[in-house]
This record gives sequence, C-alpha cells and structure tokens, in this order.
Amino acid sequence: MTSSLAYRDALRVLQQAVVGLASWVDLSPPIDPFSQPLAASSVVEEYLGWGNNRQLFKTQNWGQPLRVIFDSIKLQTKQSNLDRNQRNWPVCFFEDNVQFPKIPYPSQDTVNIEDLKAPIRAAIASLSEPDWQNFSLLLLLIEKFGAYLSVGEQADVSLLDWTRTTAAVAAALANQPEAKNLALVSGDLSGIQNFIYTISSDGALKSLRARSFYLELVTQEVVEQLLETLDVPRTNVIYAGGGNLYLLVAGDDEAGLDLTIKTVQKKFNSWLRQKFQGKVFLALDYNRFPVRAIASSDFSQVWEASSKKLAPQKLRKFKHEIGEMLQVRDAYTPCQVCHRDDTPDLKPLNDNEADSSLACDTCRSMFELGARLFKVEAIARTNIDTPKIPGALYRLNCGDSYYHLFDTPKQAQAISNSSYFIINNWTLANYKTANTSLMLLGNYGHRIKDDEEEGRDGFIHSREMAKRAEGIQRFACLRMDVDRLGQIFAKGLGDKQTLTRLGGLSRQMSYFFKVYLNSLAAARIENLPHTARSLTSKSRENLLFIYAGGDDLFVTGPWNEIVEFSFDIYQAFRAYTGYNQDITLSGGISLHDPKYPLYLAAQQSGEAEEAAKGNGRDSLGLFGEVFKWDEWLGISQHRLIESEVQTYLQDEARPELFGIFPLVQQLQRPDINYTRSFVRNLLNTANLQAQILREFADSRRKPHYANEPKDTRYYLHLPRIAYTLSRLPDNVRTADSFKPVRTSLKNPRTAPYFKAIATWLELLNRKP
Repeated sequence: MTSSLAYRDALRVLQQAVVGLASWVDLSPPIDPFSQPLAASSVVEEYLGWGNNRQLFKTQNWGQPLRVIFDSIKLQTKQSNLDRNQRNWPVCFFEDNVQFPKIPYPSQDTVNIEDLKAPIRAAIASLSEPDWQNFSLLLLLIEKFGAYLSVGEQADVSLLDWTRTTAAVAAALANQPEAKNLALVSGDLSGIQNFIYTISSDGALKSLRARSFYLELVTQEVVEQLLETLDVPRTNVIYAGGGNLYLLVAGDDEAGLDLTIKTVQKKFNSWLRQKFQGKVFLALDYNRFPVRAIASSDFSQVWEASSKKLAPQKLRKFKHEIGEMLQVRDAYTPCQVCHRDDTPDLKPLNDNEADSSLACDTCRSMFELGARLFKVEAIARTNIDTPKIPGALYRLNCGDSYYHLFDTPKQAQAISNSSYFIINNWTLANYKTANTSLMLLGNYGHRIKDDEEEGRDGFIHSREMAKRAEGIQRFACLRMDVDRLGQIFAKGLGDKQTLTRLGGLSRQMSYFFKVYLNSLAAARIENLPHTARSLTSKSRENLLFIYAGGDDLFVTGPWNEIVEFSFDIYQAFRAYTGYNQDITLSGGISLHDPKYPLYLAAQQSGEAEEAAKGNGRDSLGLFGEVFKWDEWLGISQHRLIESEVQTYLQDEARPELFGIFPLVQQLQRPDINYTRSFVRNLLNTANLQAQILREFADSRRKPHYANEPKDTRYYLHLPRIAYTLSRLPDNVRTADSFKPVRTSLKNPRTAPYFKAIATWLELLNRKP
C-alpha cells in the first residue's frame, strides 16, 4: 500500500496541510510537498478549493474559529434564523495523555484562536525527517489540532474534514485522474442485536460488553479488507462504526469494483455464517456518482441511495449460501448462554464456579474477553495465527485476521508486520510507528475488585450496581439514540449537503458518543453544561457502557445513577448540538433485580425507548411513563401541551414547580420531612386516574359528559391531594420550602406527572 499512487497522493495532501499549519505558526518545514502536483489536482482544486501551491495557505482564511455544523441542520421544525449559524466551537485540541477530553460546548463568545499556536508549533517542530513520511502520524496530528479549526472560506468546515476529503478524492482518482465517476461503498452488519442481546444472565454484563467490542472489531476488519483490496488509504473511510461503514473509491471501472465488492462480501459472509450461526450478515454494495457531486447538495442523494441499496440484501441474507444453510446437520445440547445448538464443544462458562452454565466456544471467549477488556489500550492486527504473543491480554479472530489486545501501545507495536490501533489516545509519540491508527470507543466502565472473582480487578457487575444504588437495590438499563438521524444526513444540511460537511457532521456525532460520553461518565461536574439541572451533585462513577457508538448507546448502572445520567446525557447533547430543535434524543430506562435475565432487561429498555419514539420523539420512557424531556426536567410548558389541552387549561396558572424533576428535587430537600404515606397516596391517586382513563379508552366506561376524561386526568386528584396534604404534620405543611410543593401538586397541569413523581420518590426512599 505504501508505494501505491493512491497512498502517495493522499500522503502529499496530509503533508501540504501540515505545511499550512507550520506556515500559520511561523515555522519553515524541511520539505516541499507542492513540488509535484497531485494526479487529480484539477479536480480537488475545482470542487474542493484545494490548490497545489503554497499560495493556497496564504490566501485562505487561516486560523478562524470553526462554526458549528449543527446550526445548519433544518428539518421540519420552524426555528429563528437569528439563532442559526452564530455559534463557534471553543479553542480546543486533543491533549497528550488526557484520557477523558473535556466536552467543548458551542457558544457565541469571542474565540481567541491564537491559543492554538504554541502547541501546534511545538508538535510540528518535533517532527523528524521520517515523520514527514509517516501517513499515520501526520493524519493524527491534523486530527489533534485541526478538528476544531477552520482554515478555509467555508467557516463550518474544519481543517481535518477538508484535508481528509481532499486526500480521499486525490487517492480515489490517483490512478484514474480523468475519471468521471466516484463510488460510495456502503456496508451494514445486520443481526447485531441478535448476537449481542440474546444471551442468558449468567455472566451477561461481562459477555455483553465483550460482544459489543468484538463486533466493533468485525466492522473494522471489513474496512481493513476493503482498504487492502480497493487499494485506498485510511482517509477514504468516510465513516465506520456500529456495524455501518462508508468508503470513497474510484467509480469508472464498474465491473472491477463490482467484482471486488462481491468477493469481499462473499468471503466475509462465509466466515460470519460459520462463526455466528447465521445471526450476523454483511450487506455490502456501492453507488456510483459524478465527481462533481462531492461539492454539491447532490451528494445527499448519493448518501441516501447507498443506504437504501443495502435493504434488499438484508431481506435475502446468505442467498448465495442457501444450499449450505439448508443442509441437514446434527443438533446438540444448546449452549446455555446464546442457545446455539450446532456445536458439541460445551464447557463451563466460568471455571471459578462449580455450577457454571455450559457454553459454546464463542460464549466462553466473550466471557473471558469481558474480564480483560478494562485493560485494553492498544491492538495489533496480524494475518498470521500466533496463539501466544508475550504481553498480549487476549487474541480474537476476525475473518482471516487476528487481533491481539494489549494494555500499552508499546507492547502492541512490538509485533512486527502488523497494523496497530490505539484506543482514544491522541499522544503523538504513540503514532511514530507506521500503520498506527486512532480507534474511538465509547468504553467507560467502573472498575472494582470483585470478591466473587477472588478479588481480581474487573468491571462493575449488576449485583454490585444494585448494592450501590440509593434506596431500592436495583440496577437499570438505559438505551438512547438520536431522533431522525437518517433524515438529518439525507436532507438536514440542505444546500450544504456536501461530502466534506457530511464527513464533519458524522465525525462530530461520533465524538460525542465515542469520546465525550466517556468524559461525562468519568468527570460529570467538569463536563456538564453550566445550565444543566441535577438532582444531586454526586458522581455517576458506577456505570458500565455496553455500547456507545455513532448515534446510540446502551449503559447500565445503579438505577438512580442511570436515571440522573440520562438527564446528564440529554442536557449535554442538546448543548453540544447548539440546542437545535431538529437534533434530539429519545431514550428508555428499565429497572431490574440483579438476577433478572439481561436479555430481557435489554428488551424492556428497548421497548421503553420505542415508546419514547412513539411520543413524538425527544422523549424519555421511565417508570412506565413517557414524557417529553422538557416535561421531565420542567424546562418549558408552552410547546409541551397540545393546543387542545392548552385551550382546556387556559384559565389555570402555571405551577411554581412545573414538571417531574423540580418536584422530586424539592421533596428530596433534607428540611422537608414528608411521610411515606404521602408518597403512597400520591401514587394511589395516579393509579386511580390511570385506571379510569383506560376504562374510557377501552369503552368499558362511557363518559357522562364531553370533558369527563379530561376532568378525570386533570382534576380528579384535587380532593385526594387536599386530604393527603391535610394529613401532613403542621411543621411540614406550613414550611416555606413546602409551599411551592403544596400549590404545584394542586395545580391541574401537574396531574399527569403524579405517578412518575411518586414512583421516583418511593424508590429513592425504599430501605434496602
């Protein structure tokens, strides 16, 4: 690869970008990457504005704050034009040896971009002559310093995205500079949920996390095979994660491209079928388009068409291997973890437990991997099966390759004839070894010394989560994802829907879920927006990320920490995306006893998430209730209540404490000493309301007049609440801190939230 024309031209683009940075900080580099033109110089200059001489970097607007790409997203929601395109990212870069980078939040404040010059100057000055030929090192340097720096006429395009796109186009056209077409290769690993979630509770959390990590490596291996067979460098990977991938390649040789794609797909699916018993399938295809589309909104149609092109394949999985799949095979005792029955090689899942479940080789492997993942910081990929490598924590087979896991980059890079991946680490010294790439992973996990595993270090498990929960001893599962992400990528940017901007949008989303969520979990106070609302100021350290990727997440932890962490995530995400009303999250939380089967827990949190999606999105399903996030947080009232109800309640004033969170927060104050019977009466009132409303909905009860269902929902509580409040001790009922609670509970606008409020309080105050 290093001698190919594609690699040569992509490297030259990286060198030119670093030279541009050097010029900006008043350095004179020892090389001249402009001495020879790129093969596709006319294309990248015409469509991407990338000239092939030093004047490019003298005439462009170097060193400008990067505008927030999220401000340009618009779907159906009407938003004020005055509130758009005015935010910048703060001056920031990825520092050496910082495991959890602080979340940068956009603002309209003035940005002093000069603060970037000193670290950039030091980094470039330290480059040796071989370093200037190191593709991996230069790409990392540009990401480290150029992810939040605008250097061109397009203020919302970063140096990183401009450089990567230019390098990708230059590499794709290096062998065919006169080509009229490019192609977007798209892939989708379907069946991921079947592989990850359908496992028993025995060792489930540990295994679940390992399975998620393994599938990230499987996705990575598909990318690696495509890069090798299509002969393009890593800059041509537009996106890869969560089972999805997009690559940019030349498109004129349709027959050759078609053959290459089908060969890779067939070979990989053969391995997937045998490894996962047909549960996981790789859909892989490409979509050709005119070169000019990279710089216009036409590219949005390319992106959308590429995704749609995979749908027929996913409906006819393994059609080329149907004969193999229909062959009569022996069936054996099913694995007690994943339930596959095609292997006789069942052994105890956990050698430390006498009555451990009998499991297949894959489940045993995932269980063992889960116990070691907390140490993994670097990976070496080889094409040679070497079972035992000194210092390796574990070895995984993916297709024809083997991934060896290490706890330091130095150990991984000691393996010769390999490529290397370093996890969430931007330290330049780690990339001095060629073929080293950054791998982003949402991988936060609290570590404990597990008494049930003879005191060995490991990730926190559900039993320990429940023990550390406040109030009732339960652990919880949280699942969240971005609403309408497909629409955002397909048409959200409108006329700005170019390849470069879509790459930037994809990257910023990945940063939030794969980088900044780790930071939010590890150091929540430092990473929350200053306007964020929190029930407590405690850390959320007892969390375990099962998966956090391109636009979604699955996190477990003590139930109270998960509930509060979900609010942290939502508020951080909204601030990170500039409070754009078209970019929202929906989520679902389920609470469980630590012995509850995890696959059912995952299913129930998924159902709560779907219920939130069904509530018009931008919602949270929790405690069997579904409300908009603003209703949970008590942020706003006007856009929450539909116009019909607003008209019905027009004479009722807004309560002093509106929503669920504000009332729970006030009632948890130490100076408000309410009784448990108060909470039970509140819950009984909510249940009675719900029962009567269900009877109306099911026609088991006929309304005596038109507004009886509404009166039941908003006014039935009044006599019961009045009675409940009268039973409180005088010192509680008349206290100044209780007054807003008293008036708000009697307000009909608060009535829909009784069950959520009472349930939350009941669980918080339940004694172990």
